[in-house]
Amino acid sequence: MLVKERTTHAMSNAARMKALVITAPGINCDLELCEGFALAGCDVESELLSRLARDPSAIDRYDLIGLPGGFSYGDDVAAGRIMAALIRQSIYPALAAAIARGVPMMTPCNGFQIAVQAGLRPGPLAGESWSEHACEPTVALAQNEAARFNDVWTSMEVPTNTRCIWTRGLVMDSATALLPCAHGEGRFVADEDTVAQLEANGQIAVRYGATDHFNGSINRIAGICDASGLVFGLMPHPERYLHWTQHPRWTRLSREQMQSETPGLQMFKNAVAHAVATRAGSNRGARG
Repeated sequence: MLVKERTTHAMSNAARMKALVITAPGINCDLELCEGFALAGCDVESELLSRLARDPSAIDRYDLIGLPGGFSYGDDVAAGRIMAALIRQSIYPALAAAIARGVPMMTPCNGFQIAVQAGLRPGPLAGESWSEHACEPTVALAQNEAARFNDVWTSMEVPTNTRCIWTRGLVMDSATALLPCAHGEGRFVADEDTVAQLEANGQIAVRYGATDHFNGSINRIAGICDASGLVFGLMPHPERYLHWTQHPRWTRLSREQMQSETPGLQMFKNAVAHAVATRAGSNRGARG
């Protein structure tokens, strides 16, 4: 309710970016994702997948999109499988069209599992267009190496060659470069050619730190993006690291370390800044 009240008040400013958070039964991280977009300067609306399925064109109104974590539809059959199937048969073309027009999209944890199986990650090859028809998954998120659910904070690394607009240029050090994780099926797997292609194309958005690599993901991959850098999927939860008091050892951080935003909030602000620039470019093009 708090998010809804804040959103209603914020919507008086027509210049603000509009963010859509897609929910469904079993999703339980939507409020955190809403808060991330709101703190980054967006008007946020949370909408059930079932409603969007009746009117996919509603997605055209938004500048950013989030697919939250949780246990969608109880993770029956497999984590994210049912919601992914529903997206493929309903709103996939509208999501592909949004990405094609430059809309950034974040899908943490269960959202990543859903996006992979819905054909939204890793997306078309560089230079290729998004299709109206969902492609078959080329990567997967398998059971953790220890075959159990892990709820931990892990160190993270951002590859220097990443094209991900969400993670490029994060200001952090060894003490603040952390992300919370909570999953049982997050081990990133793909064939050698696919992984090599993702690495060479700068589509690795974030890695687990070498000492905190708990789930056995190939090449320590924690998150990837599409070839445009707009569509970001990861198993950790940046939306749970928006305030310094959420850091597990925040009382030991210096004032200097806490002068900037947390890495989690920086990701949202990076995406909003990109969306603002995209809108400005579109407006200039329309006037020209």
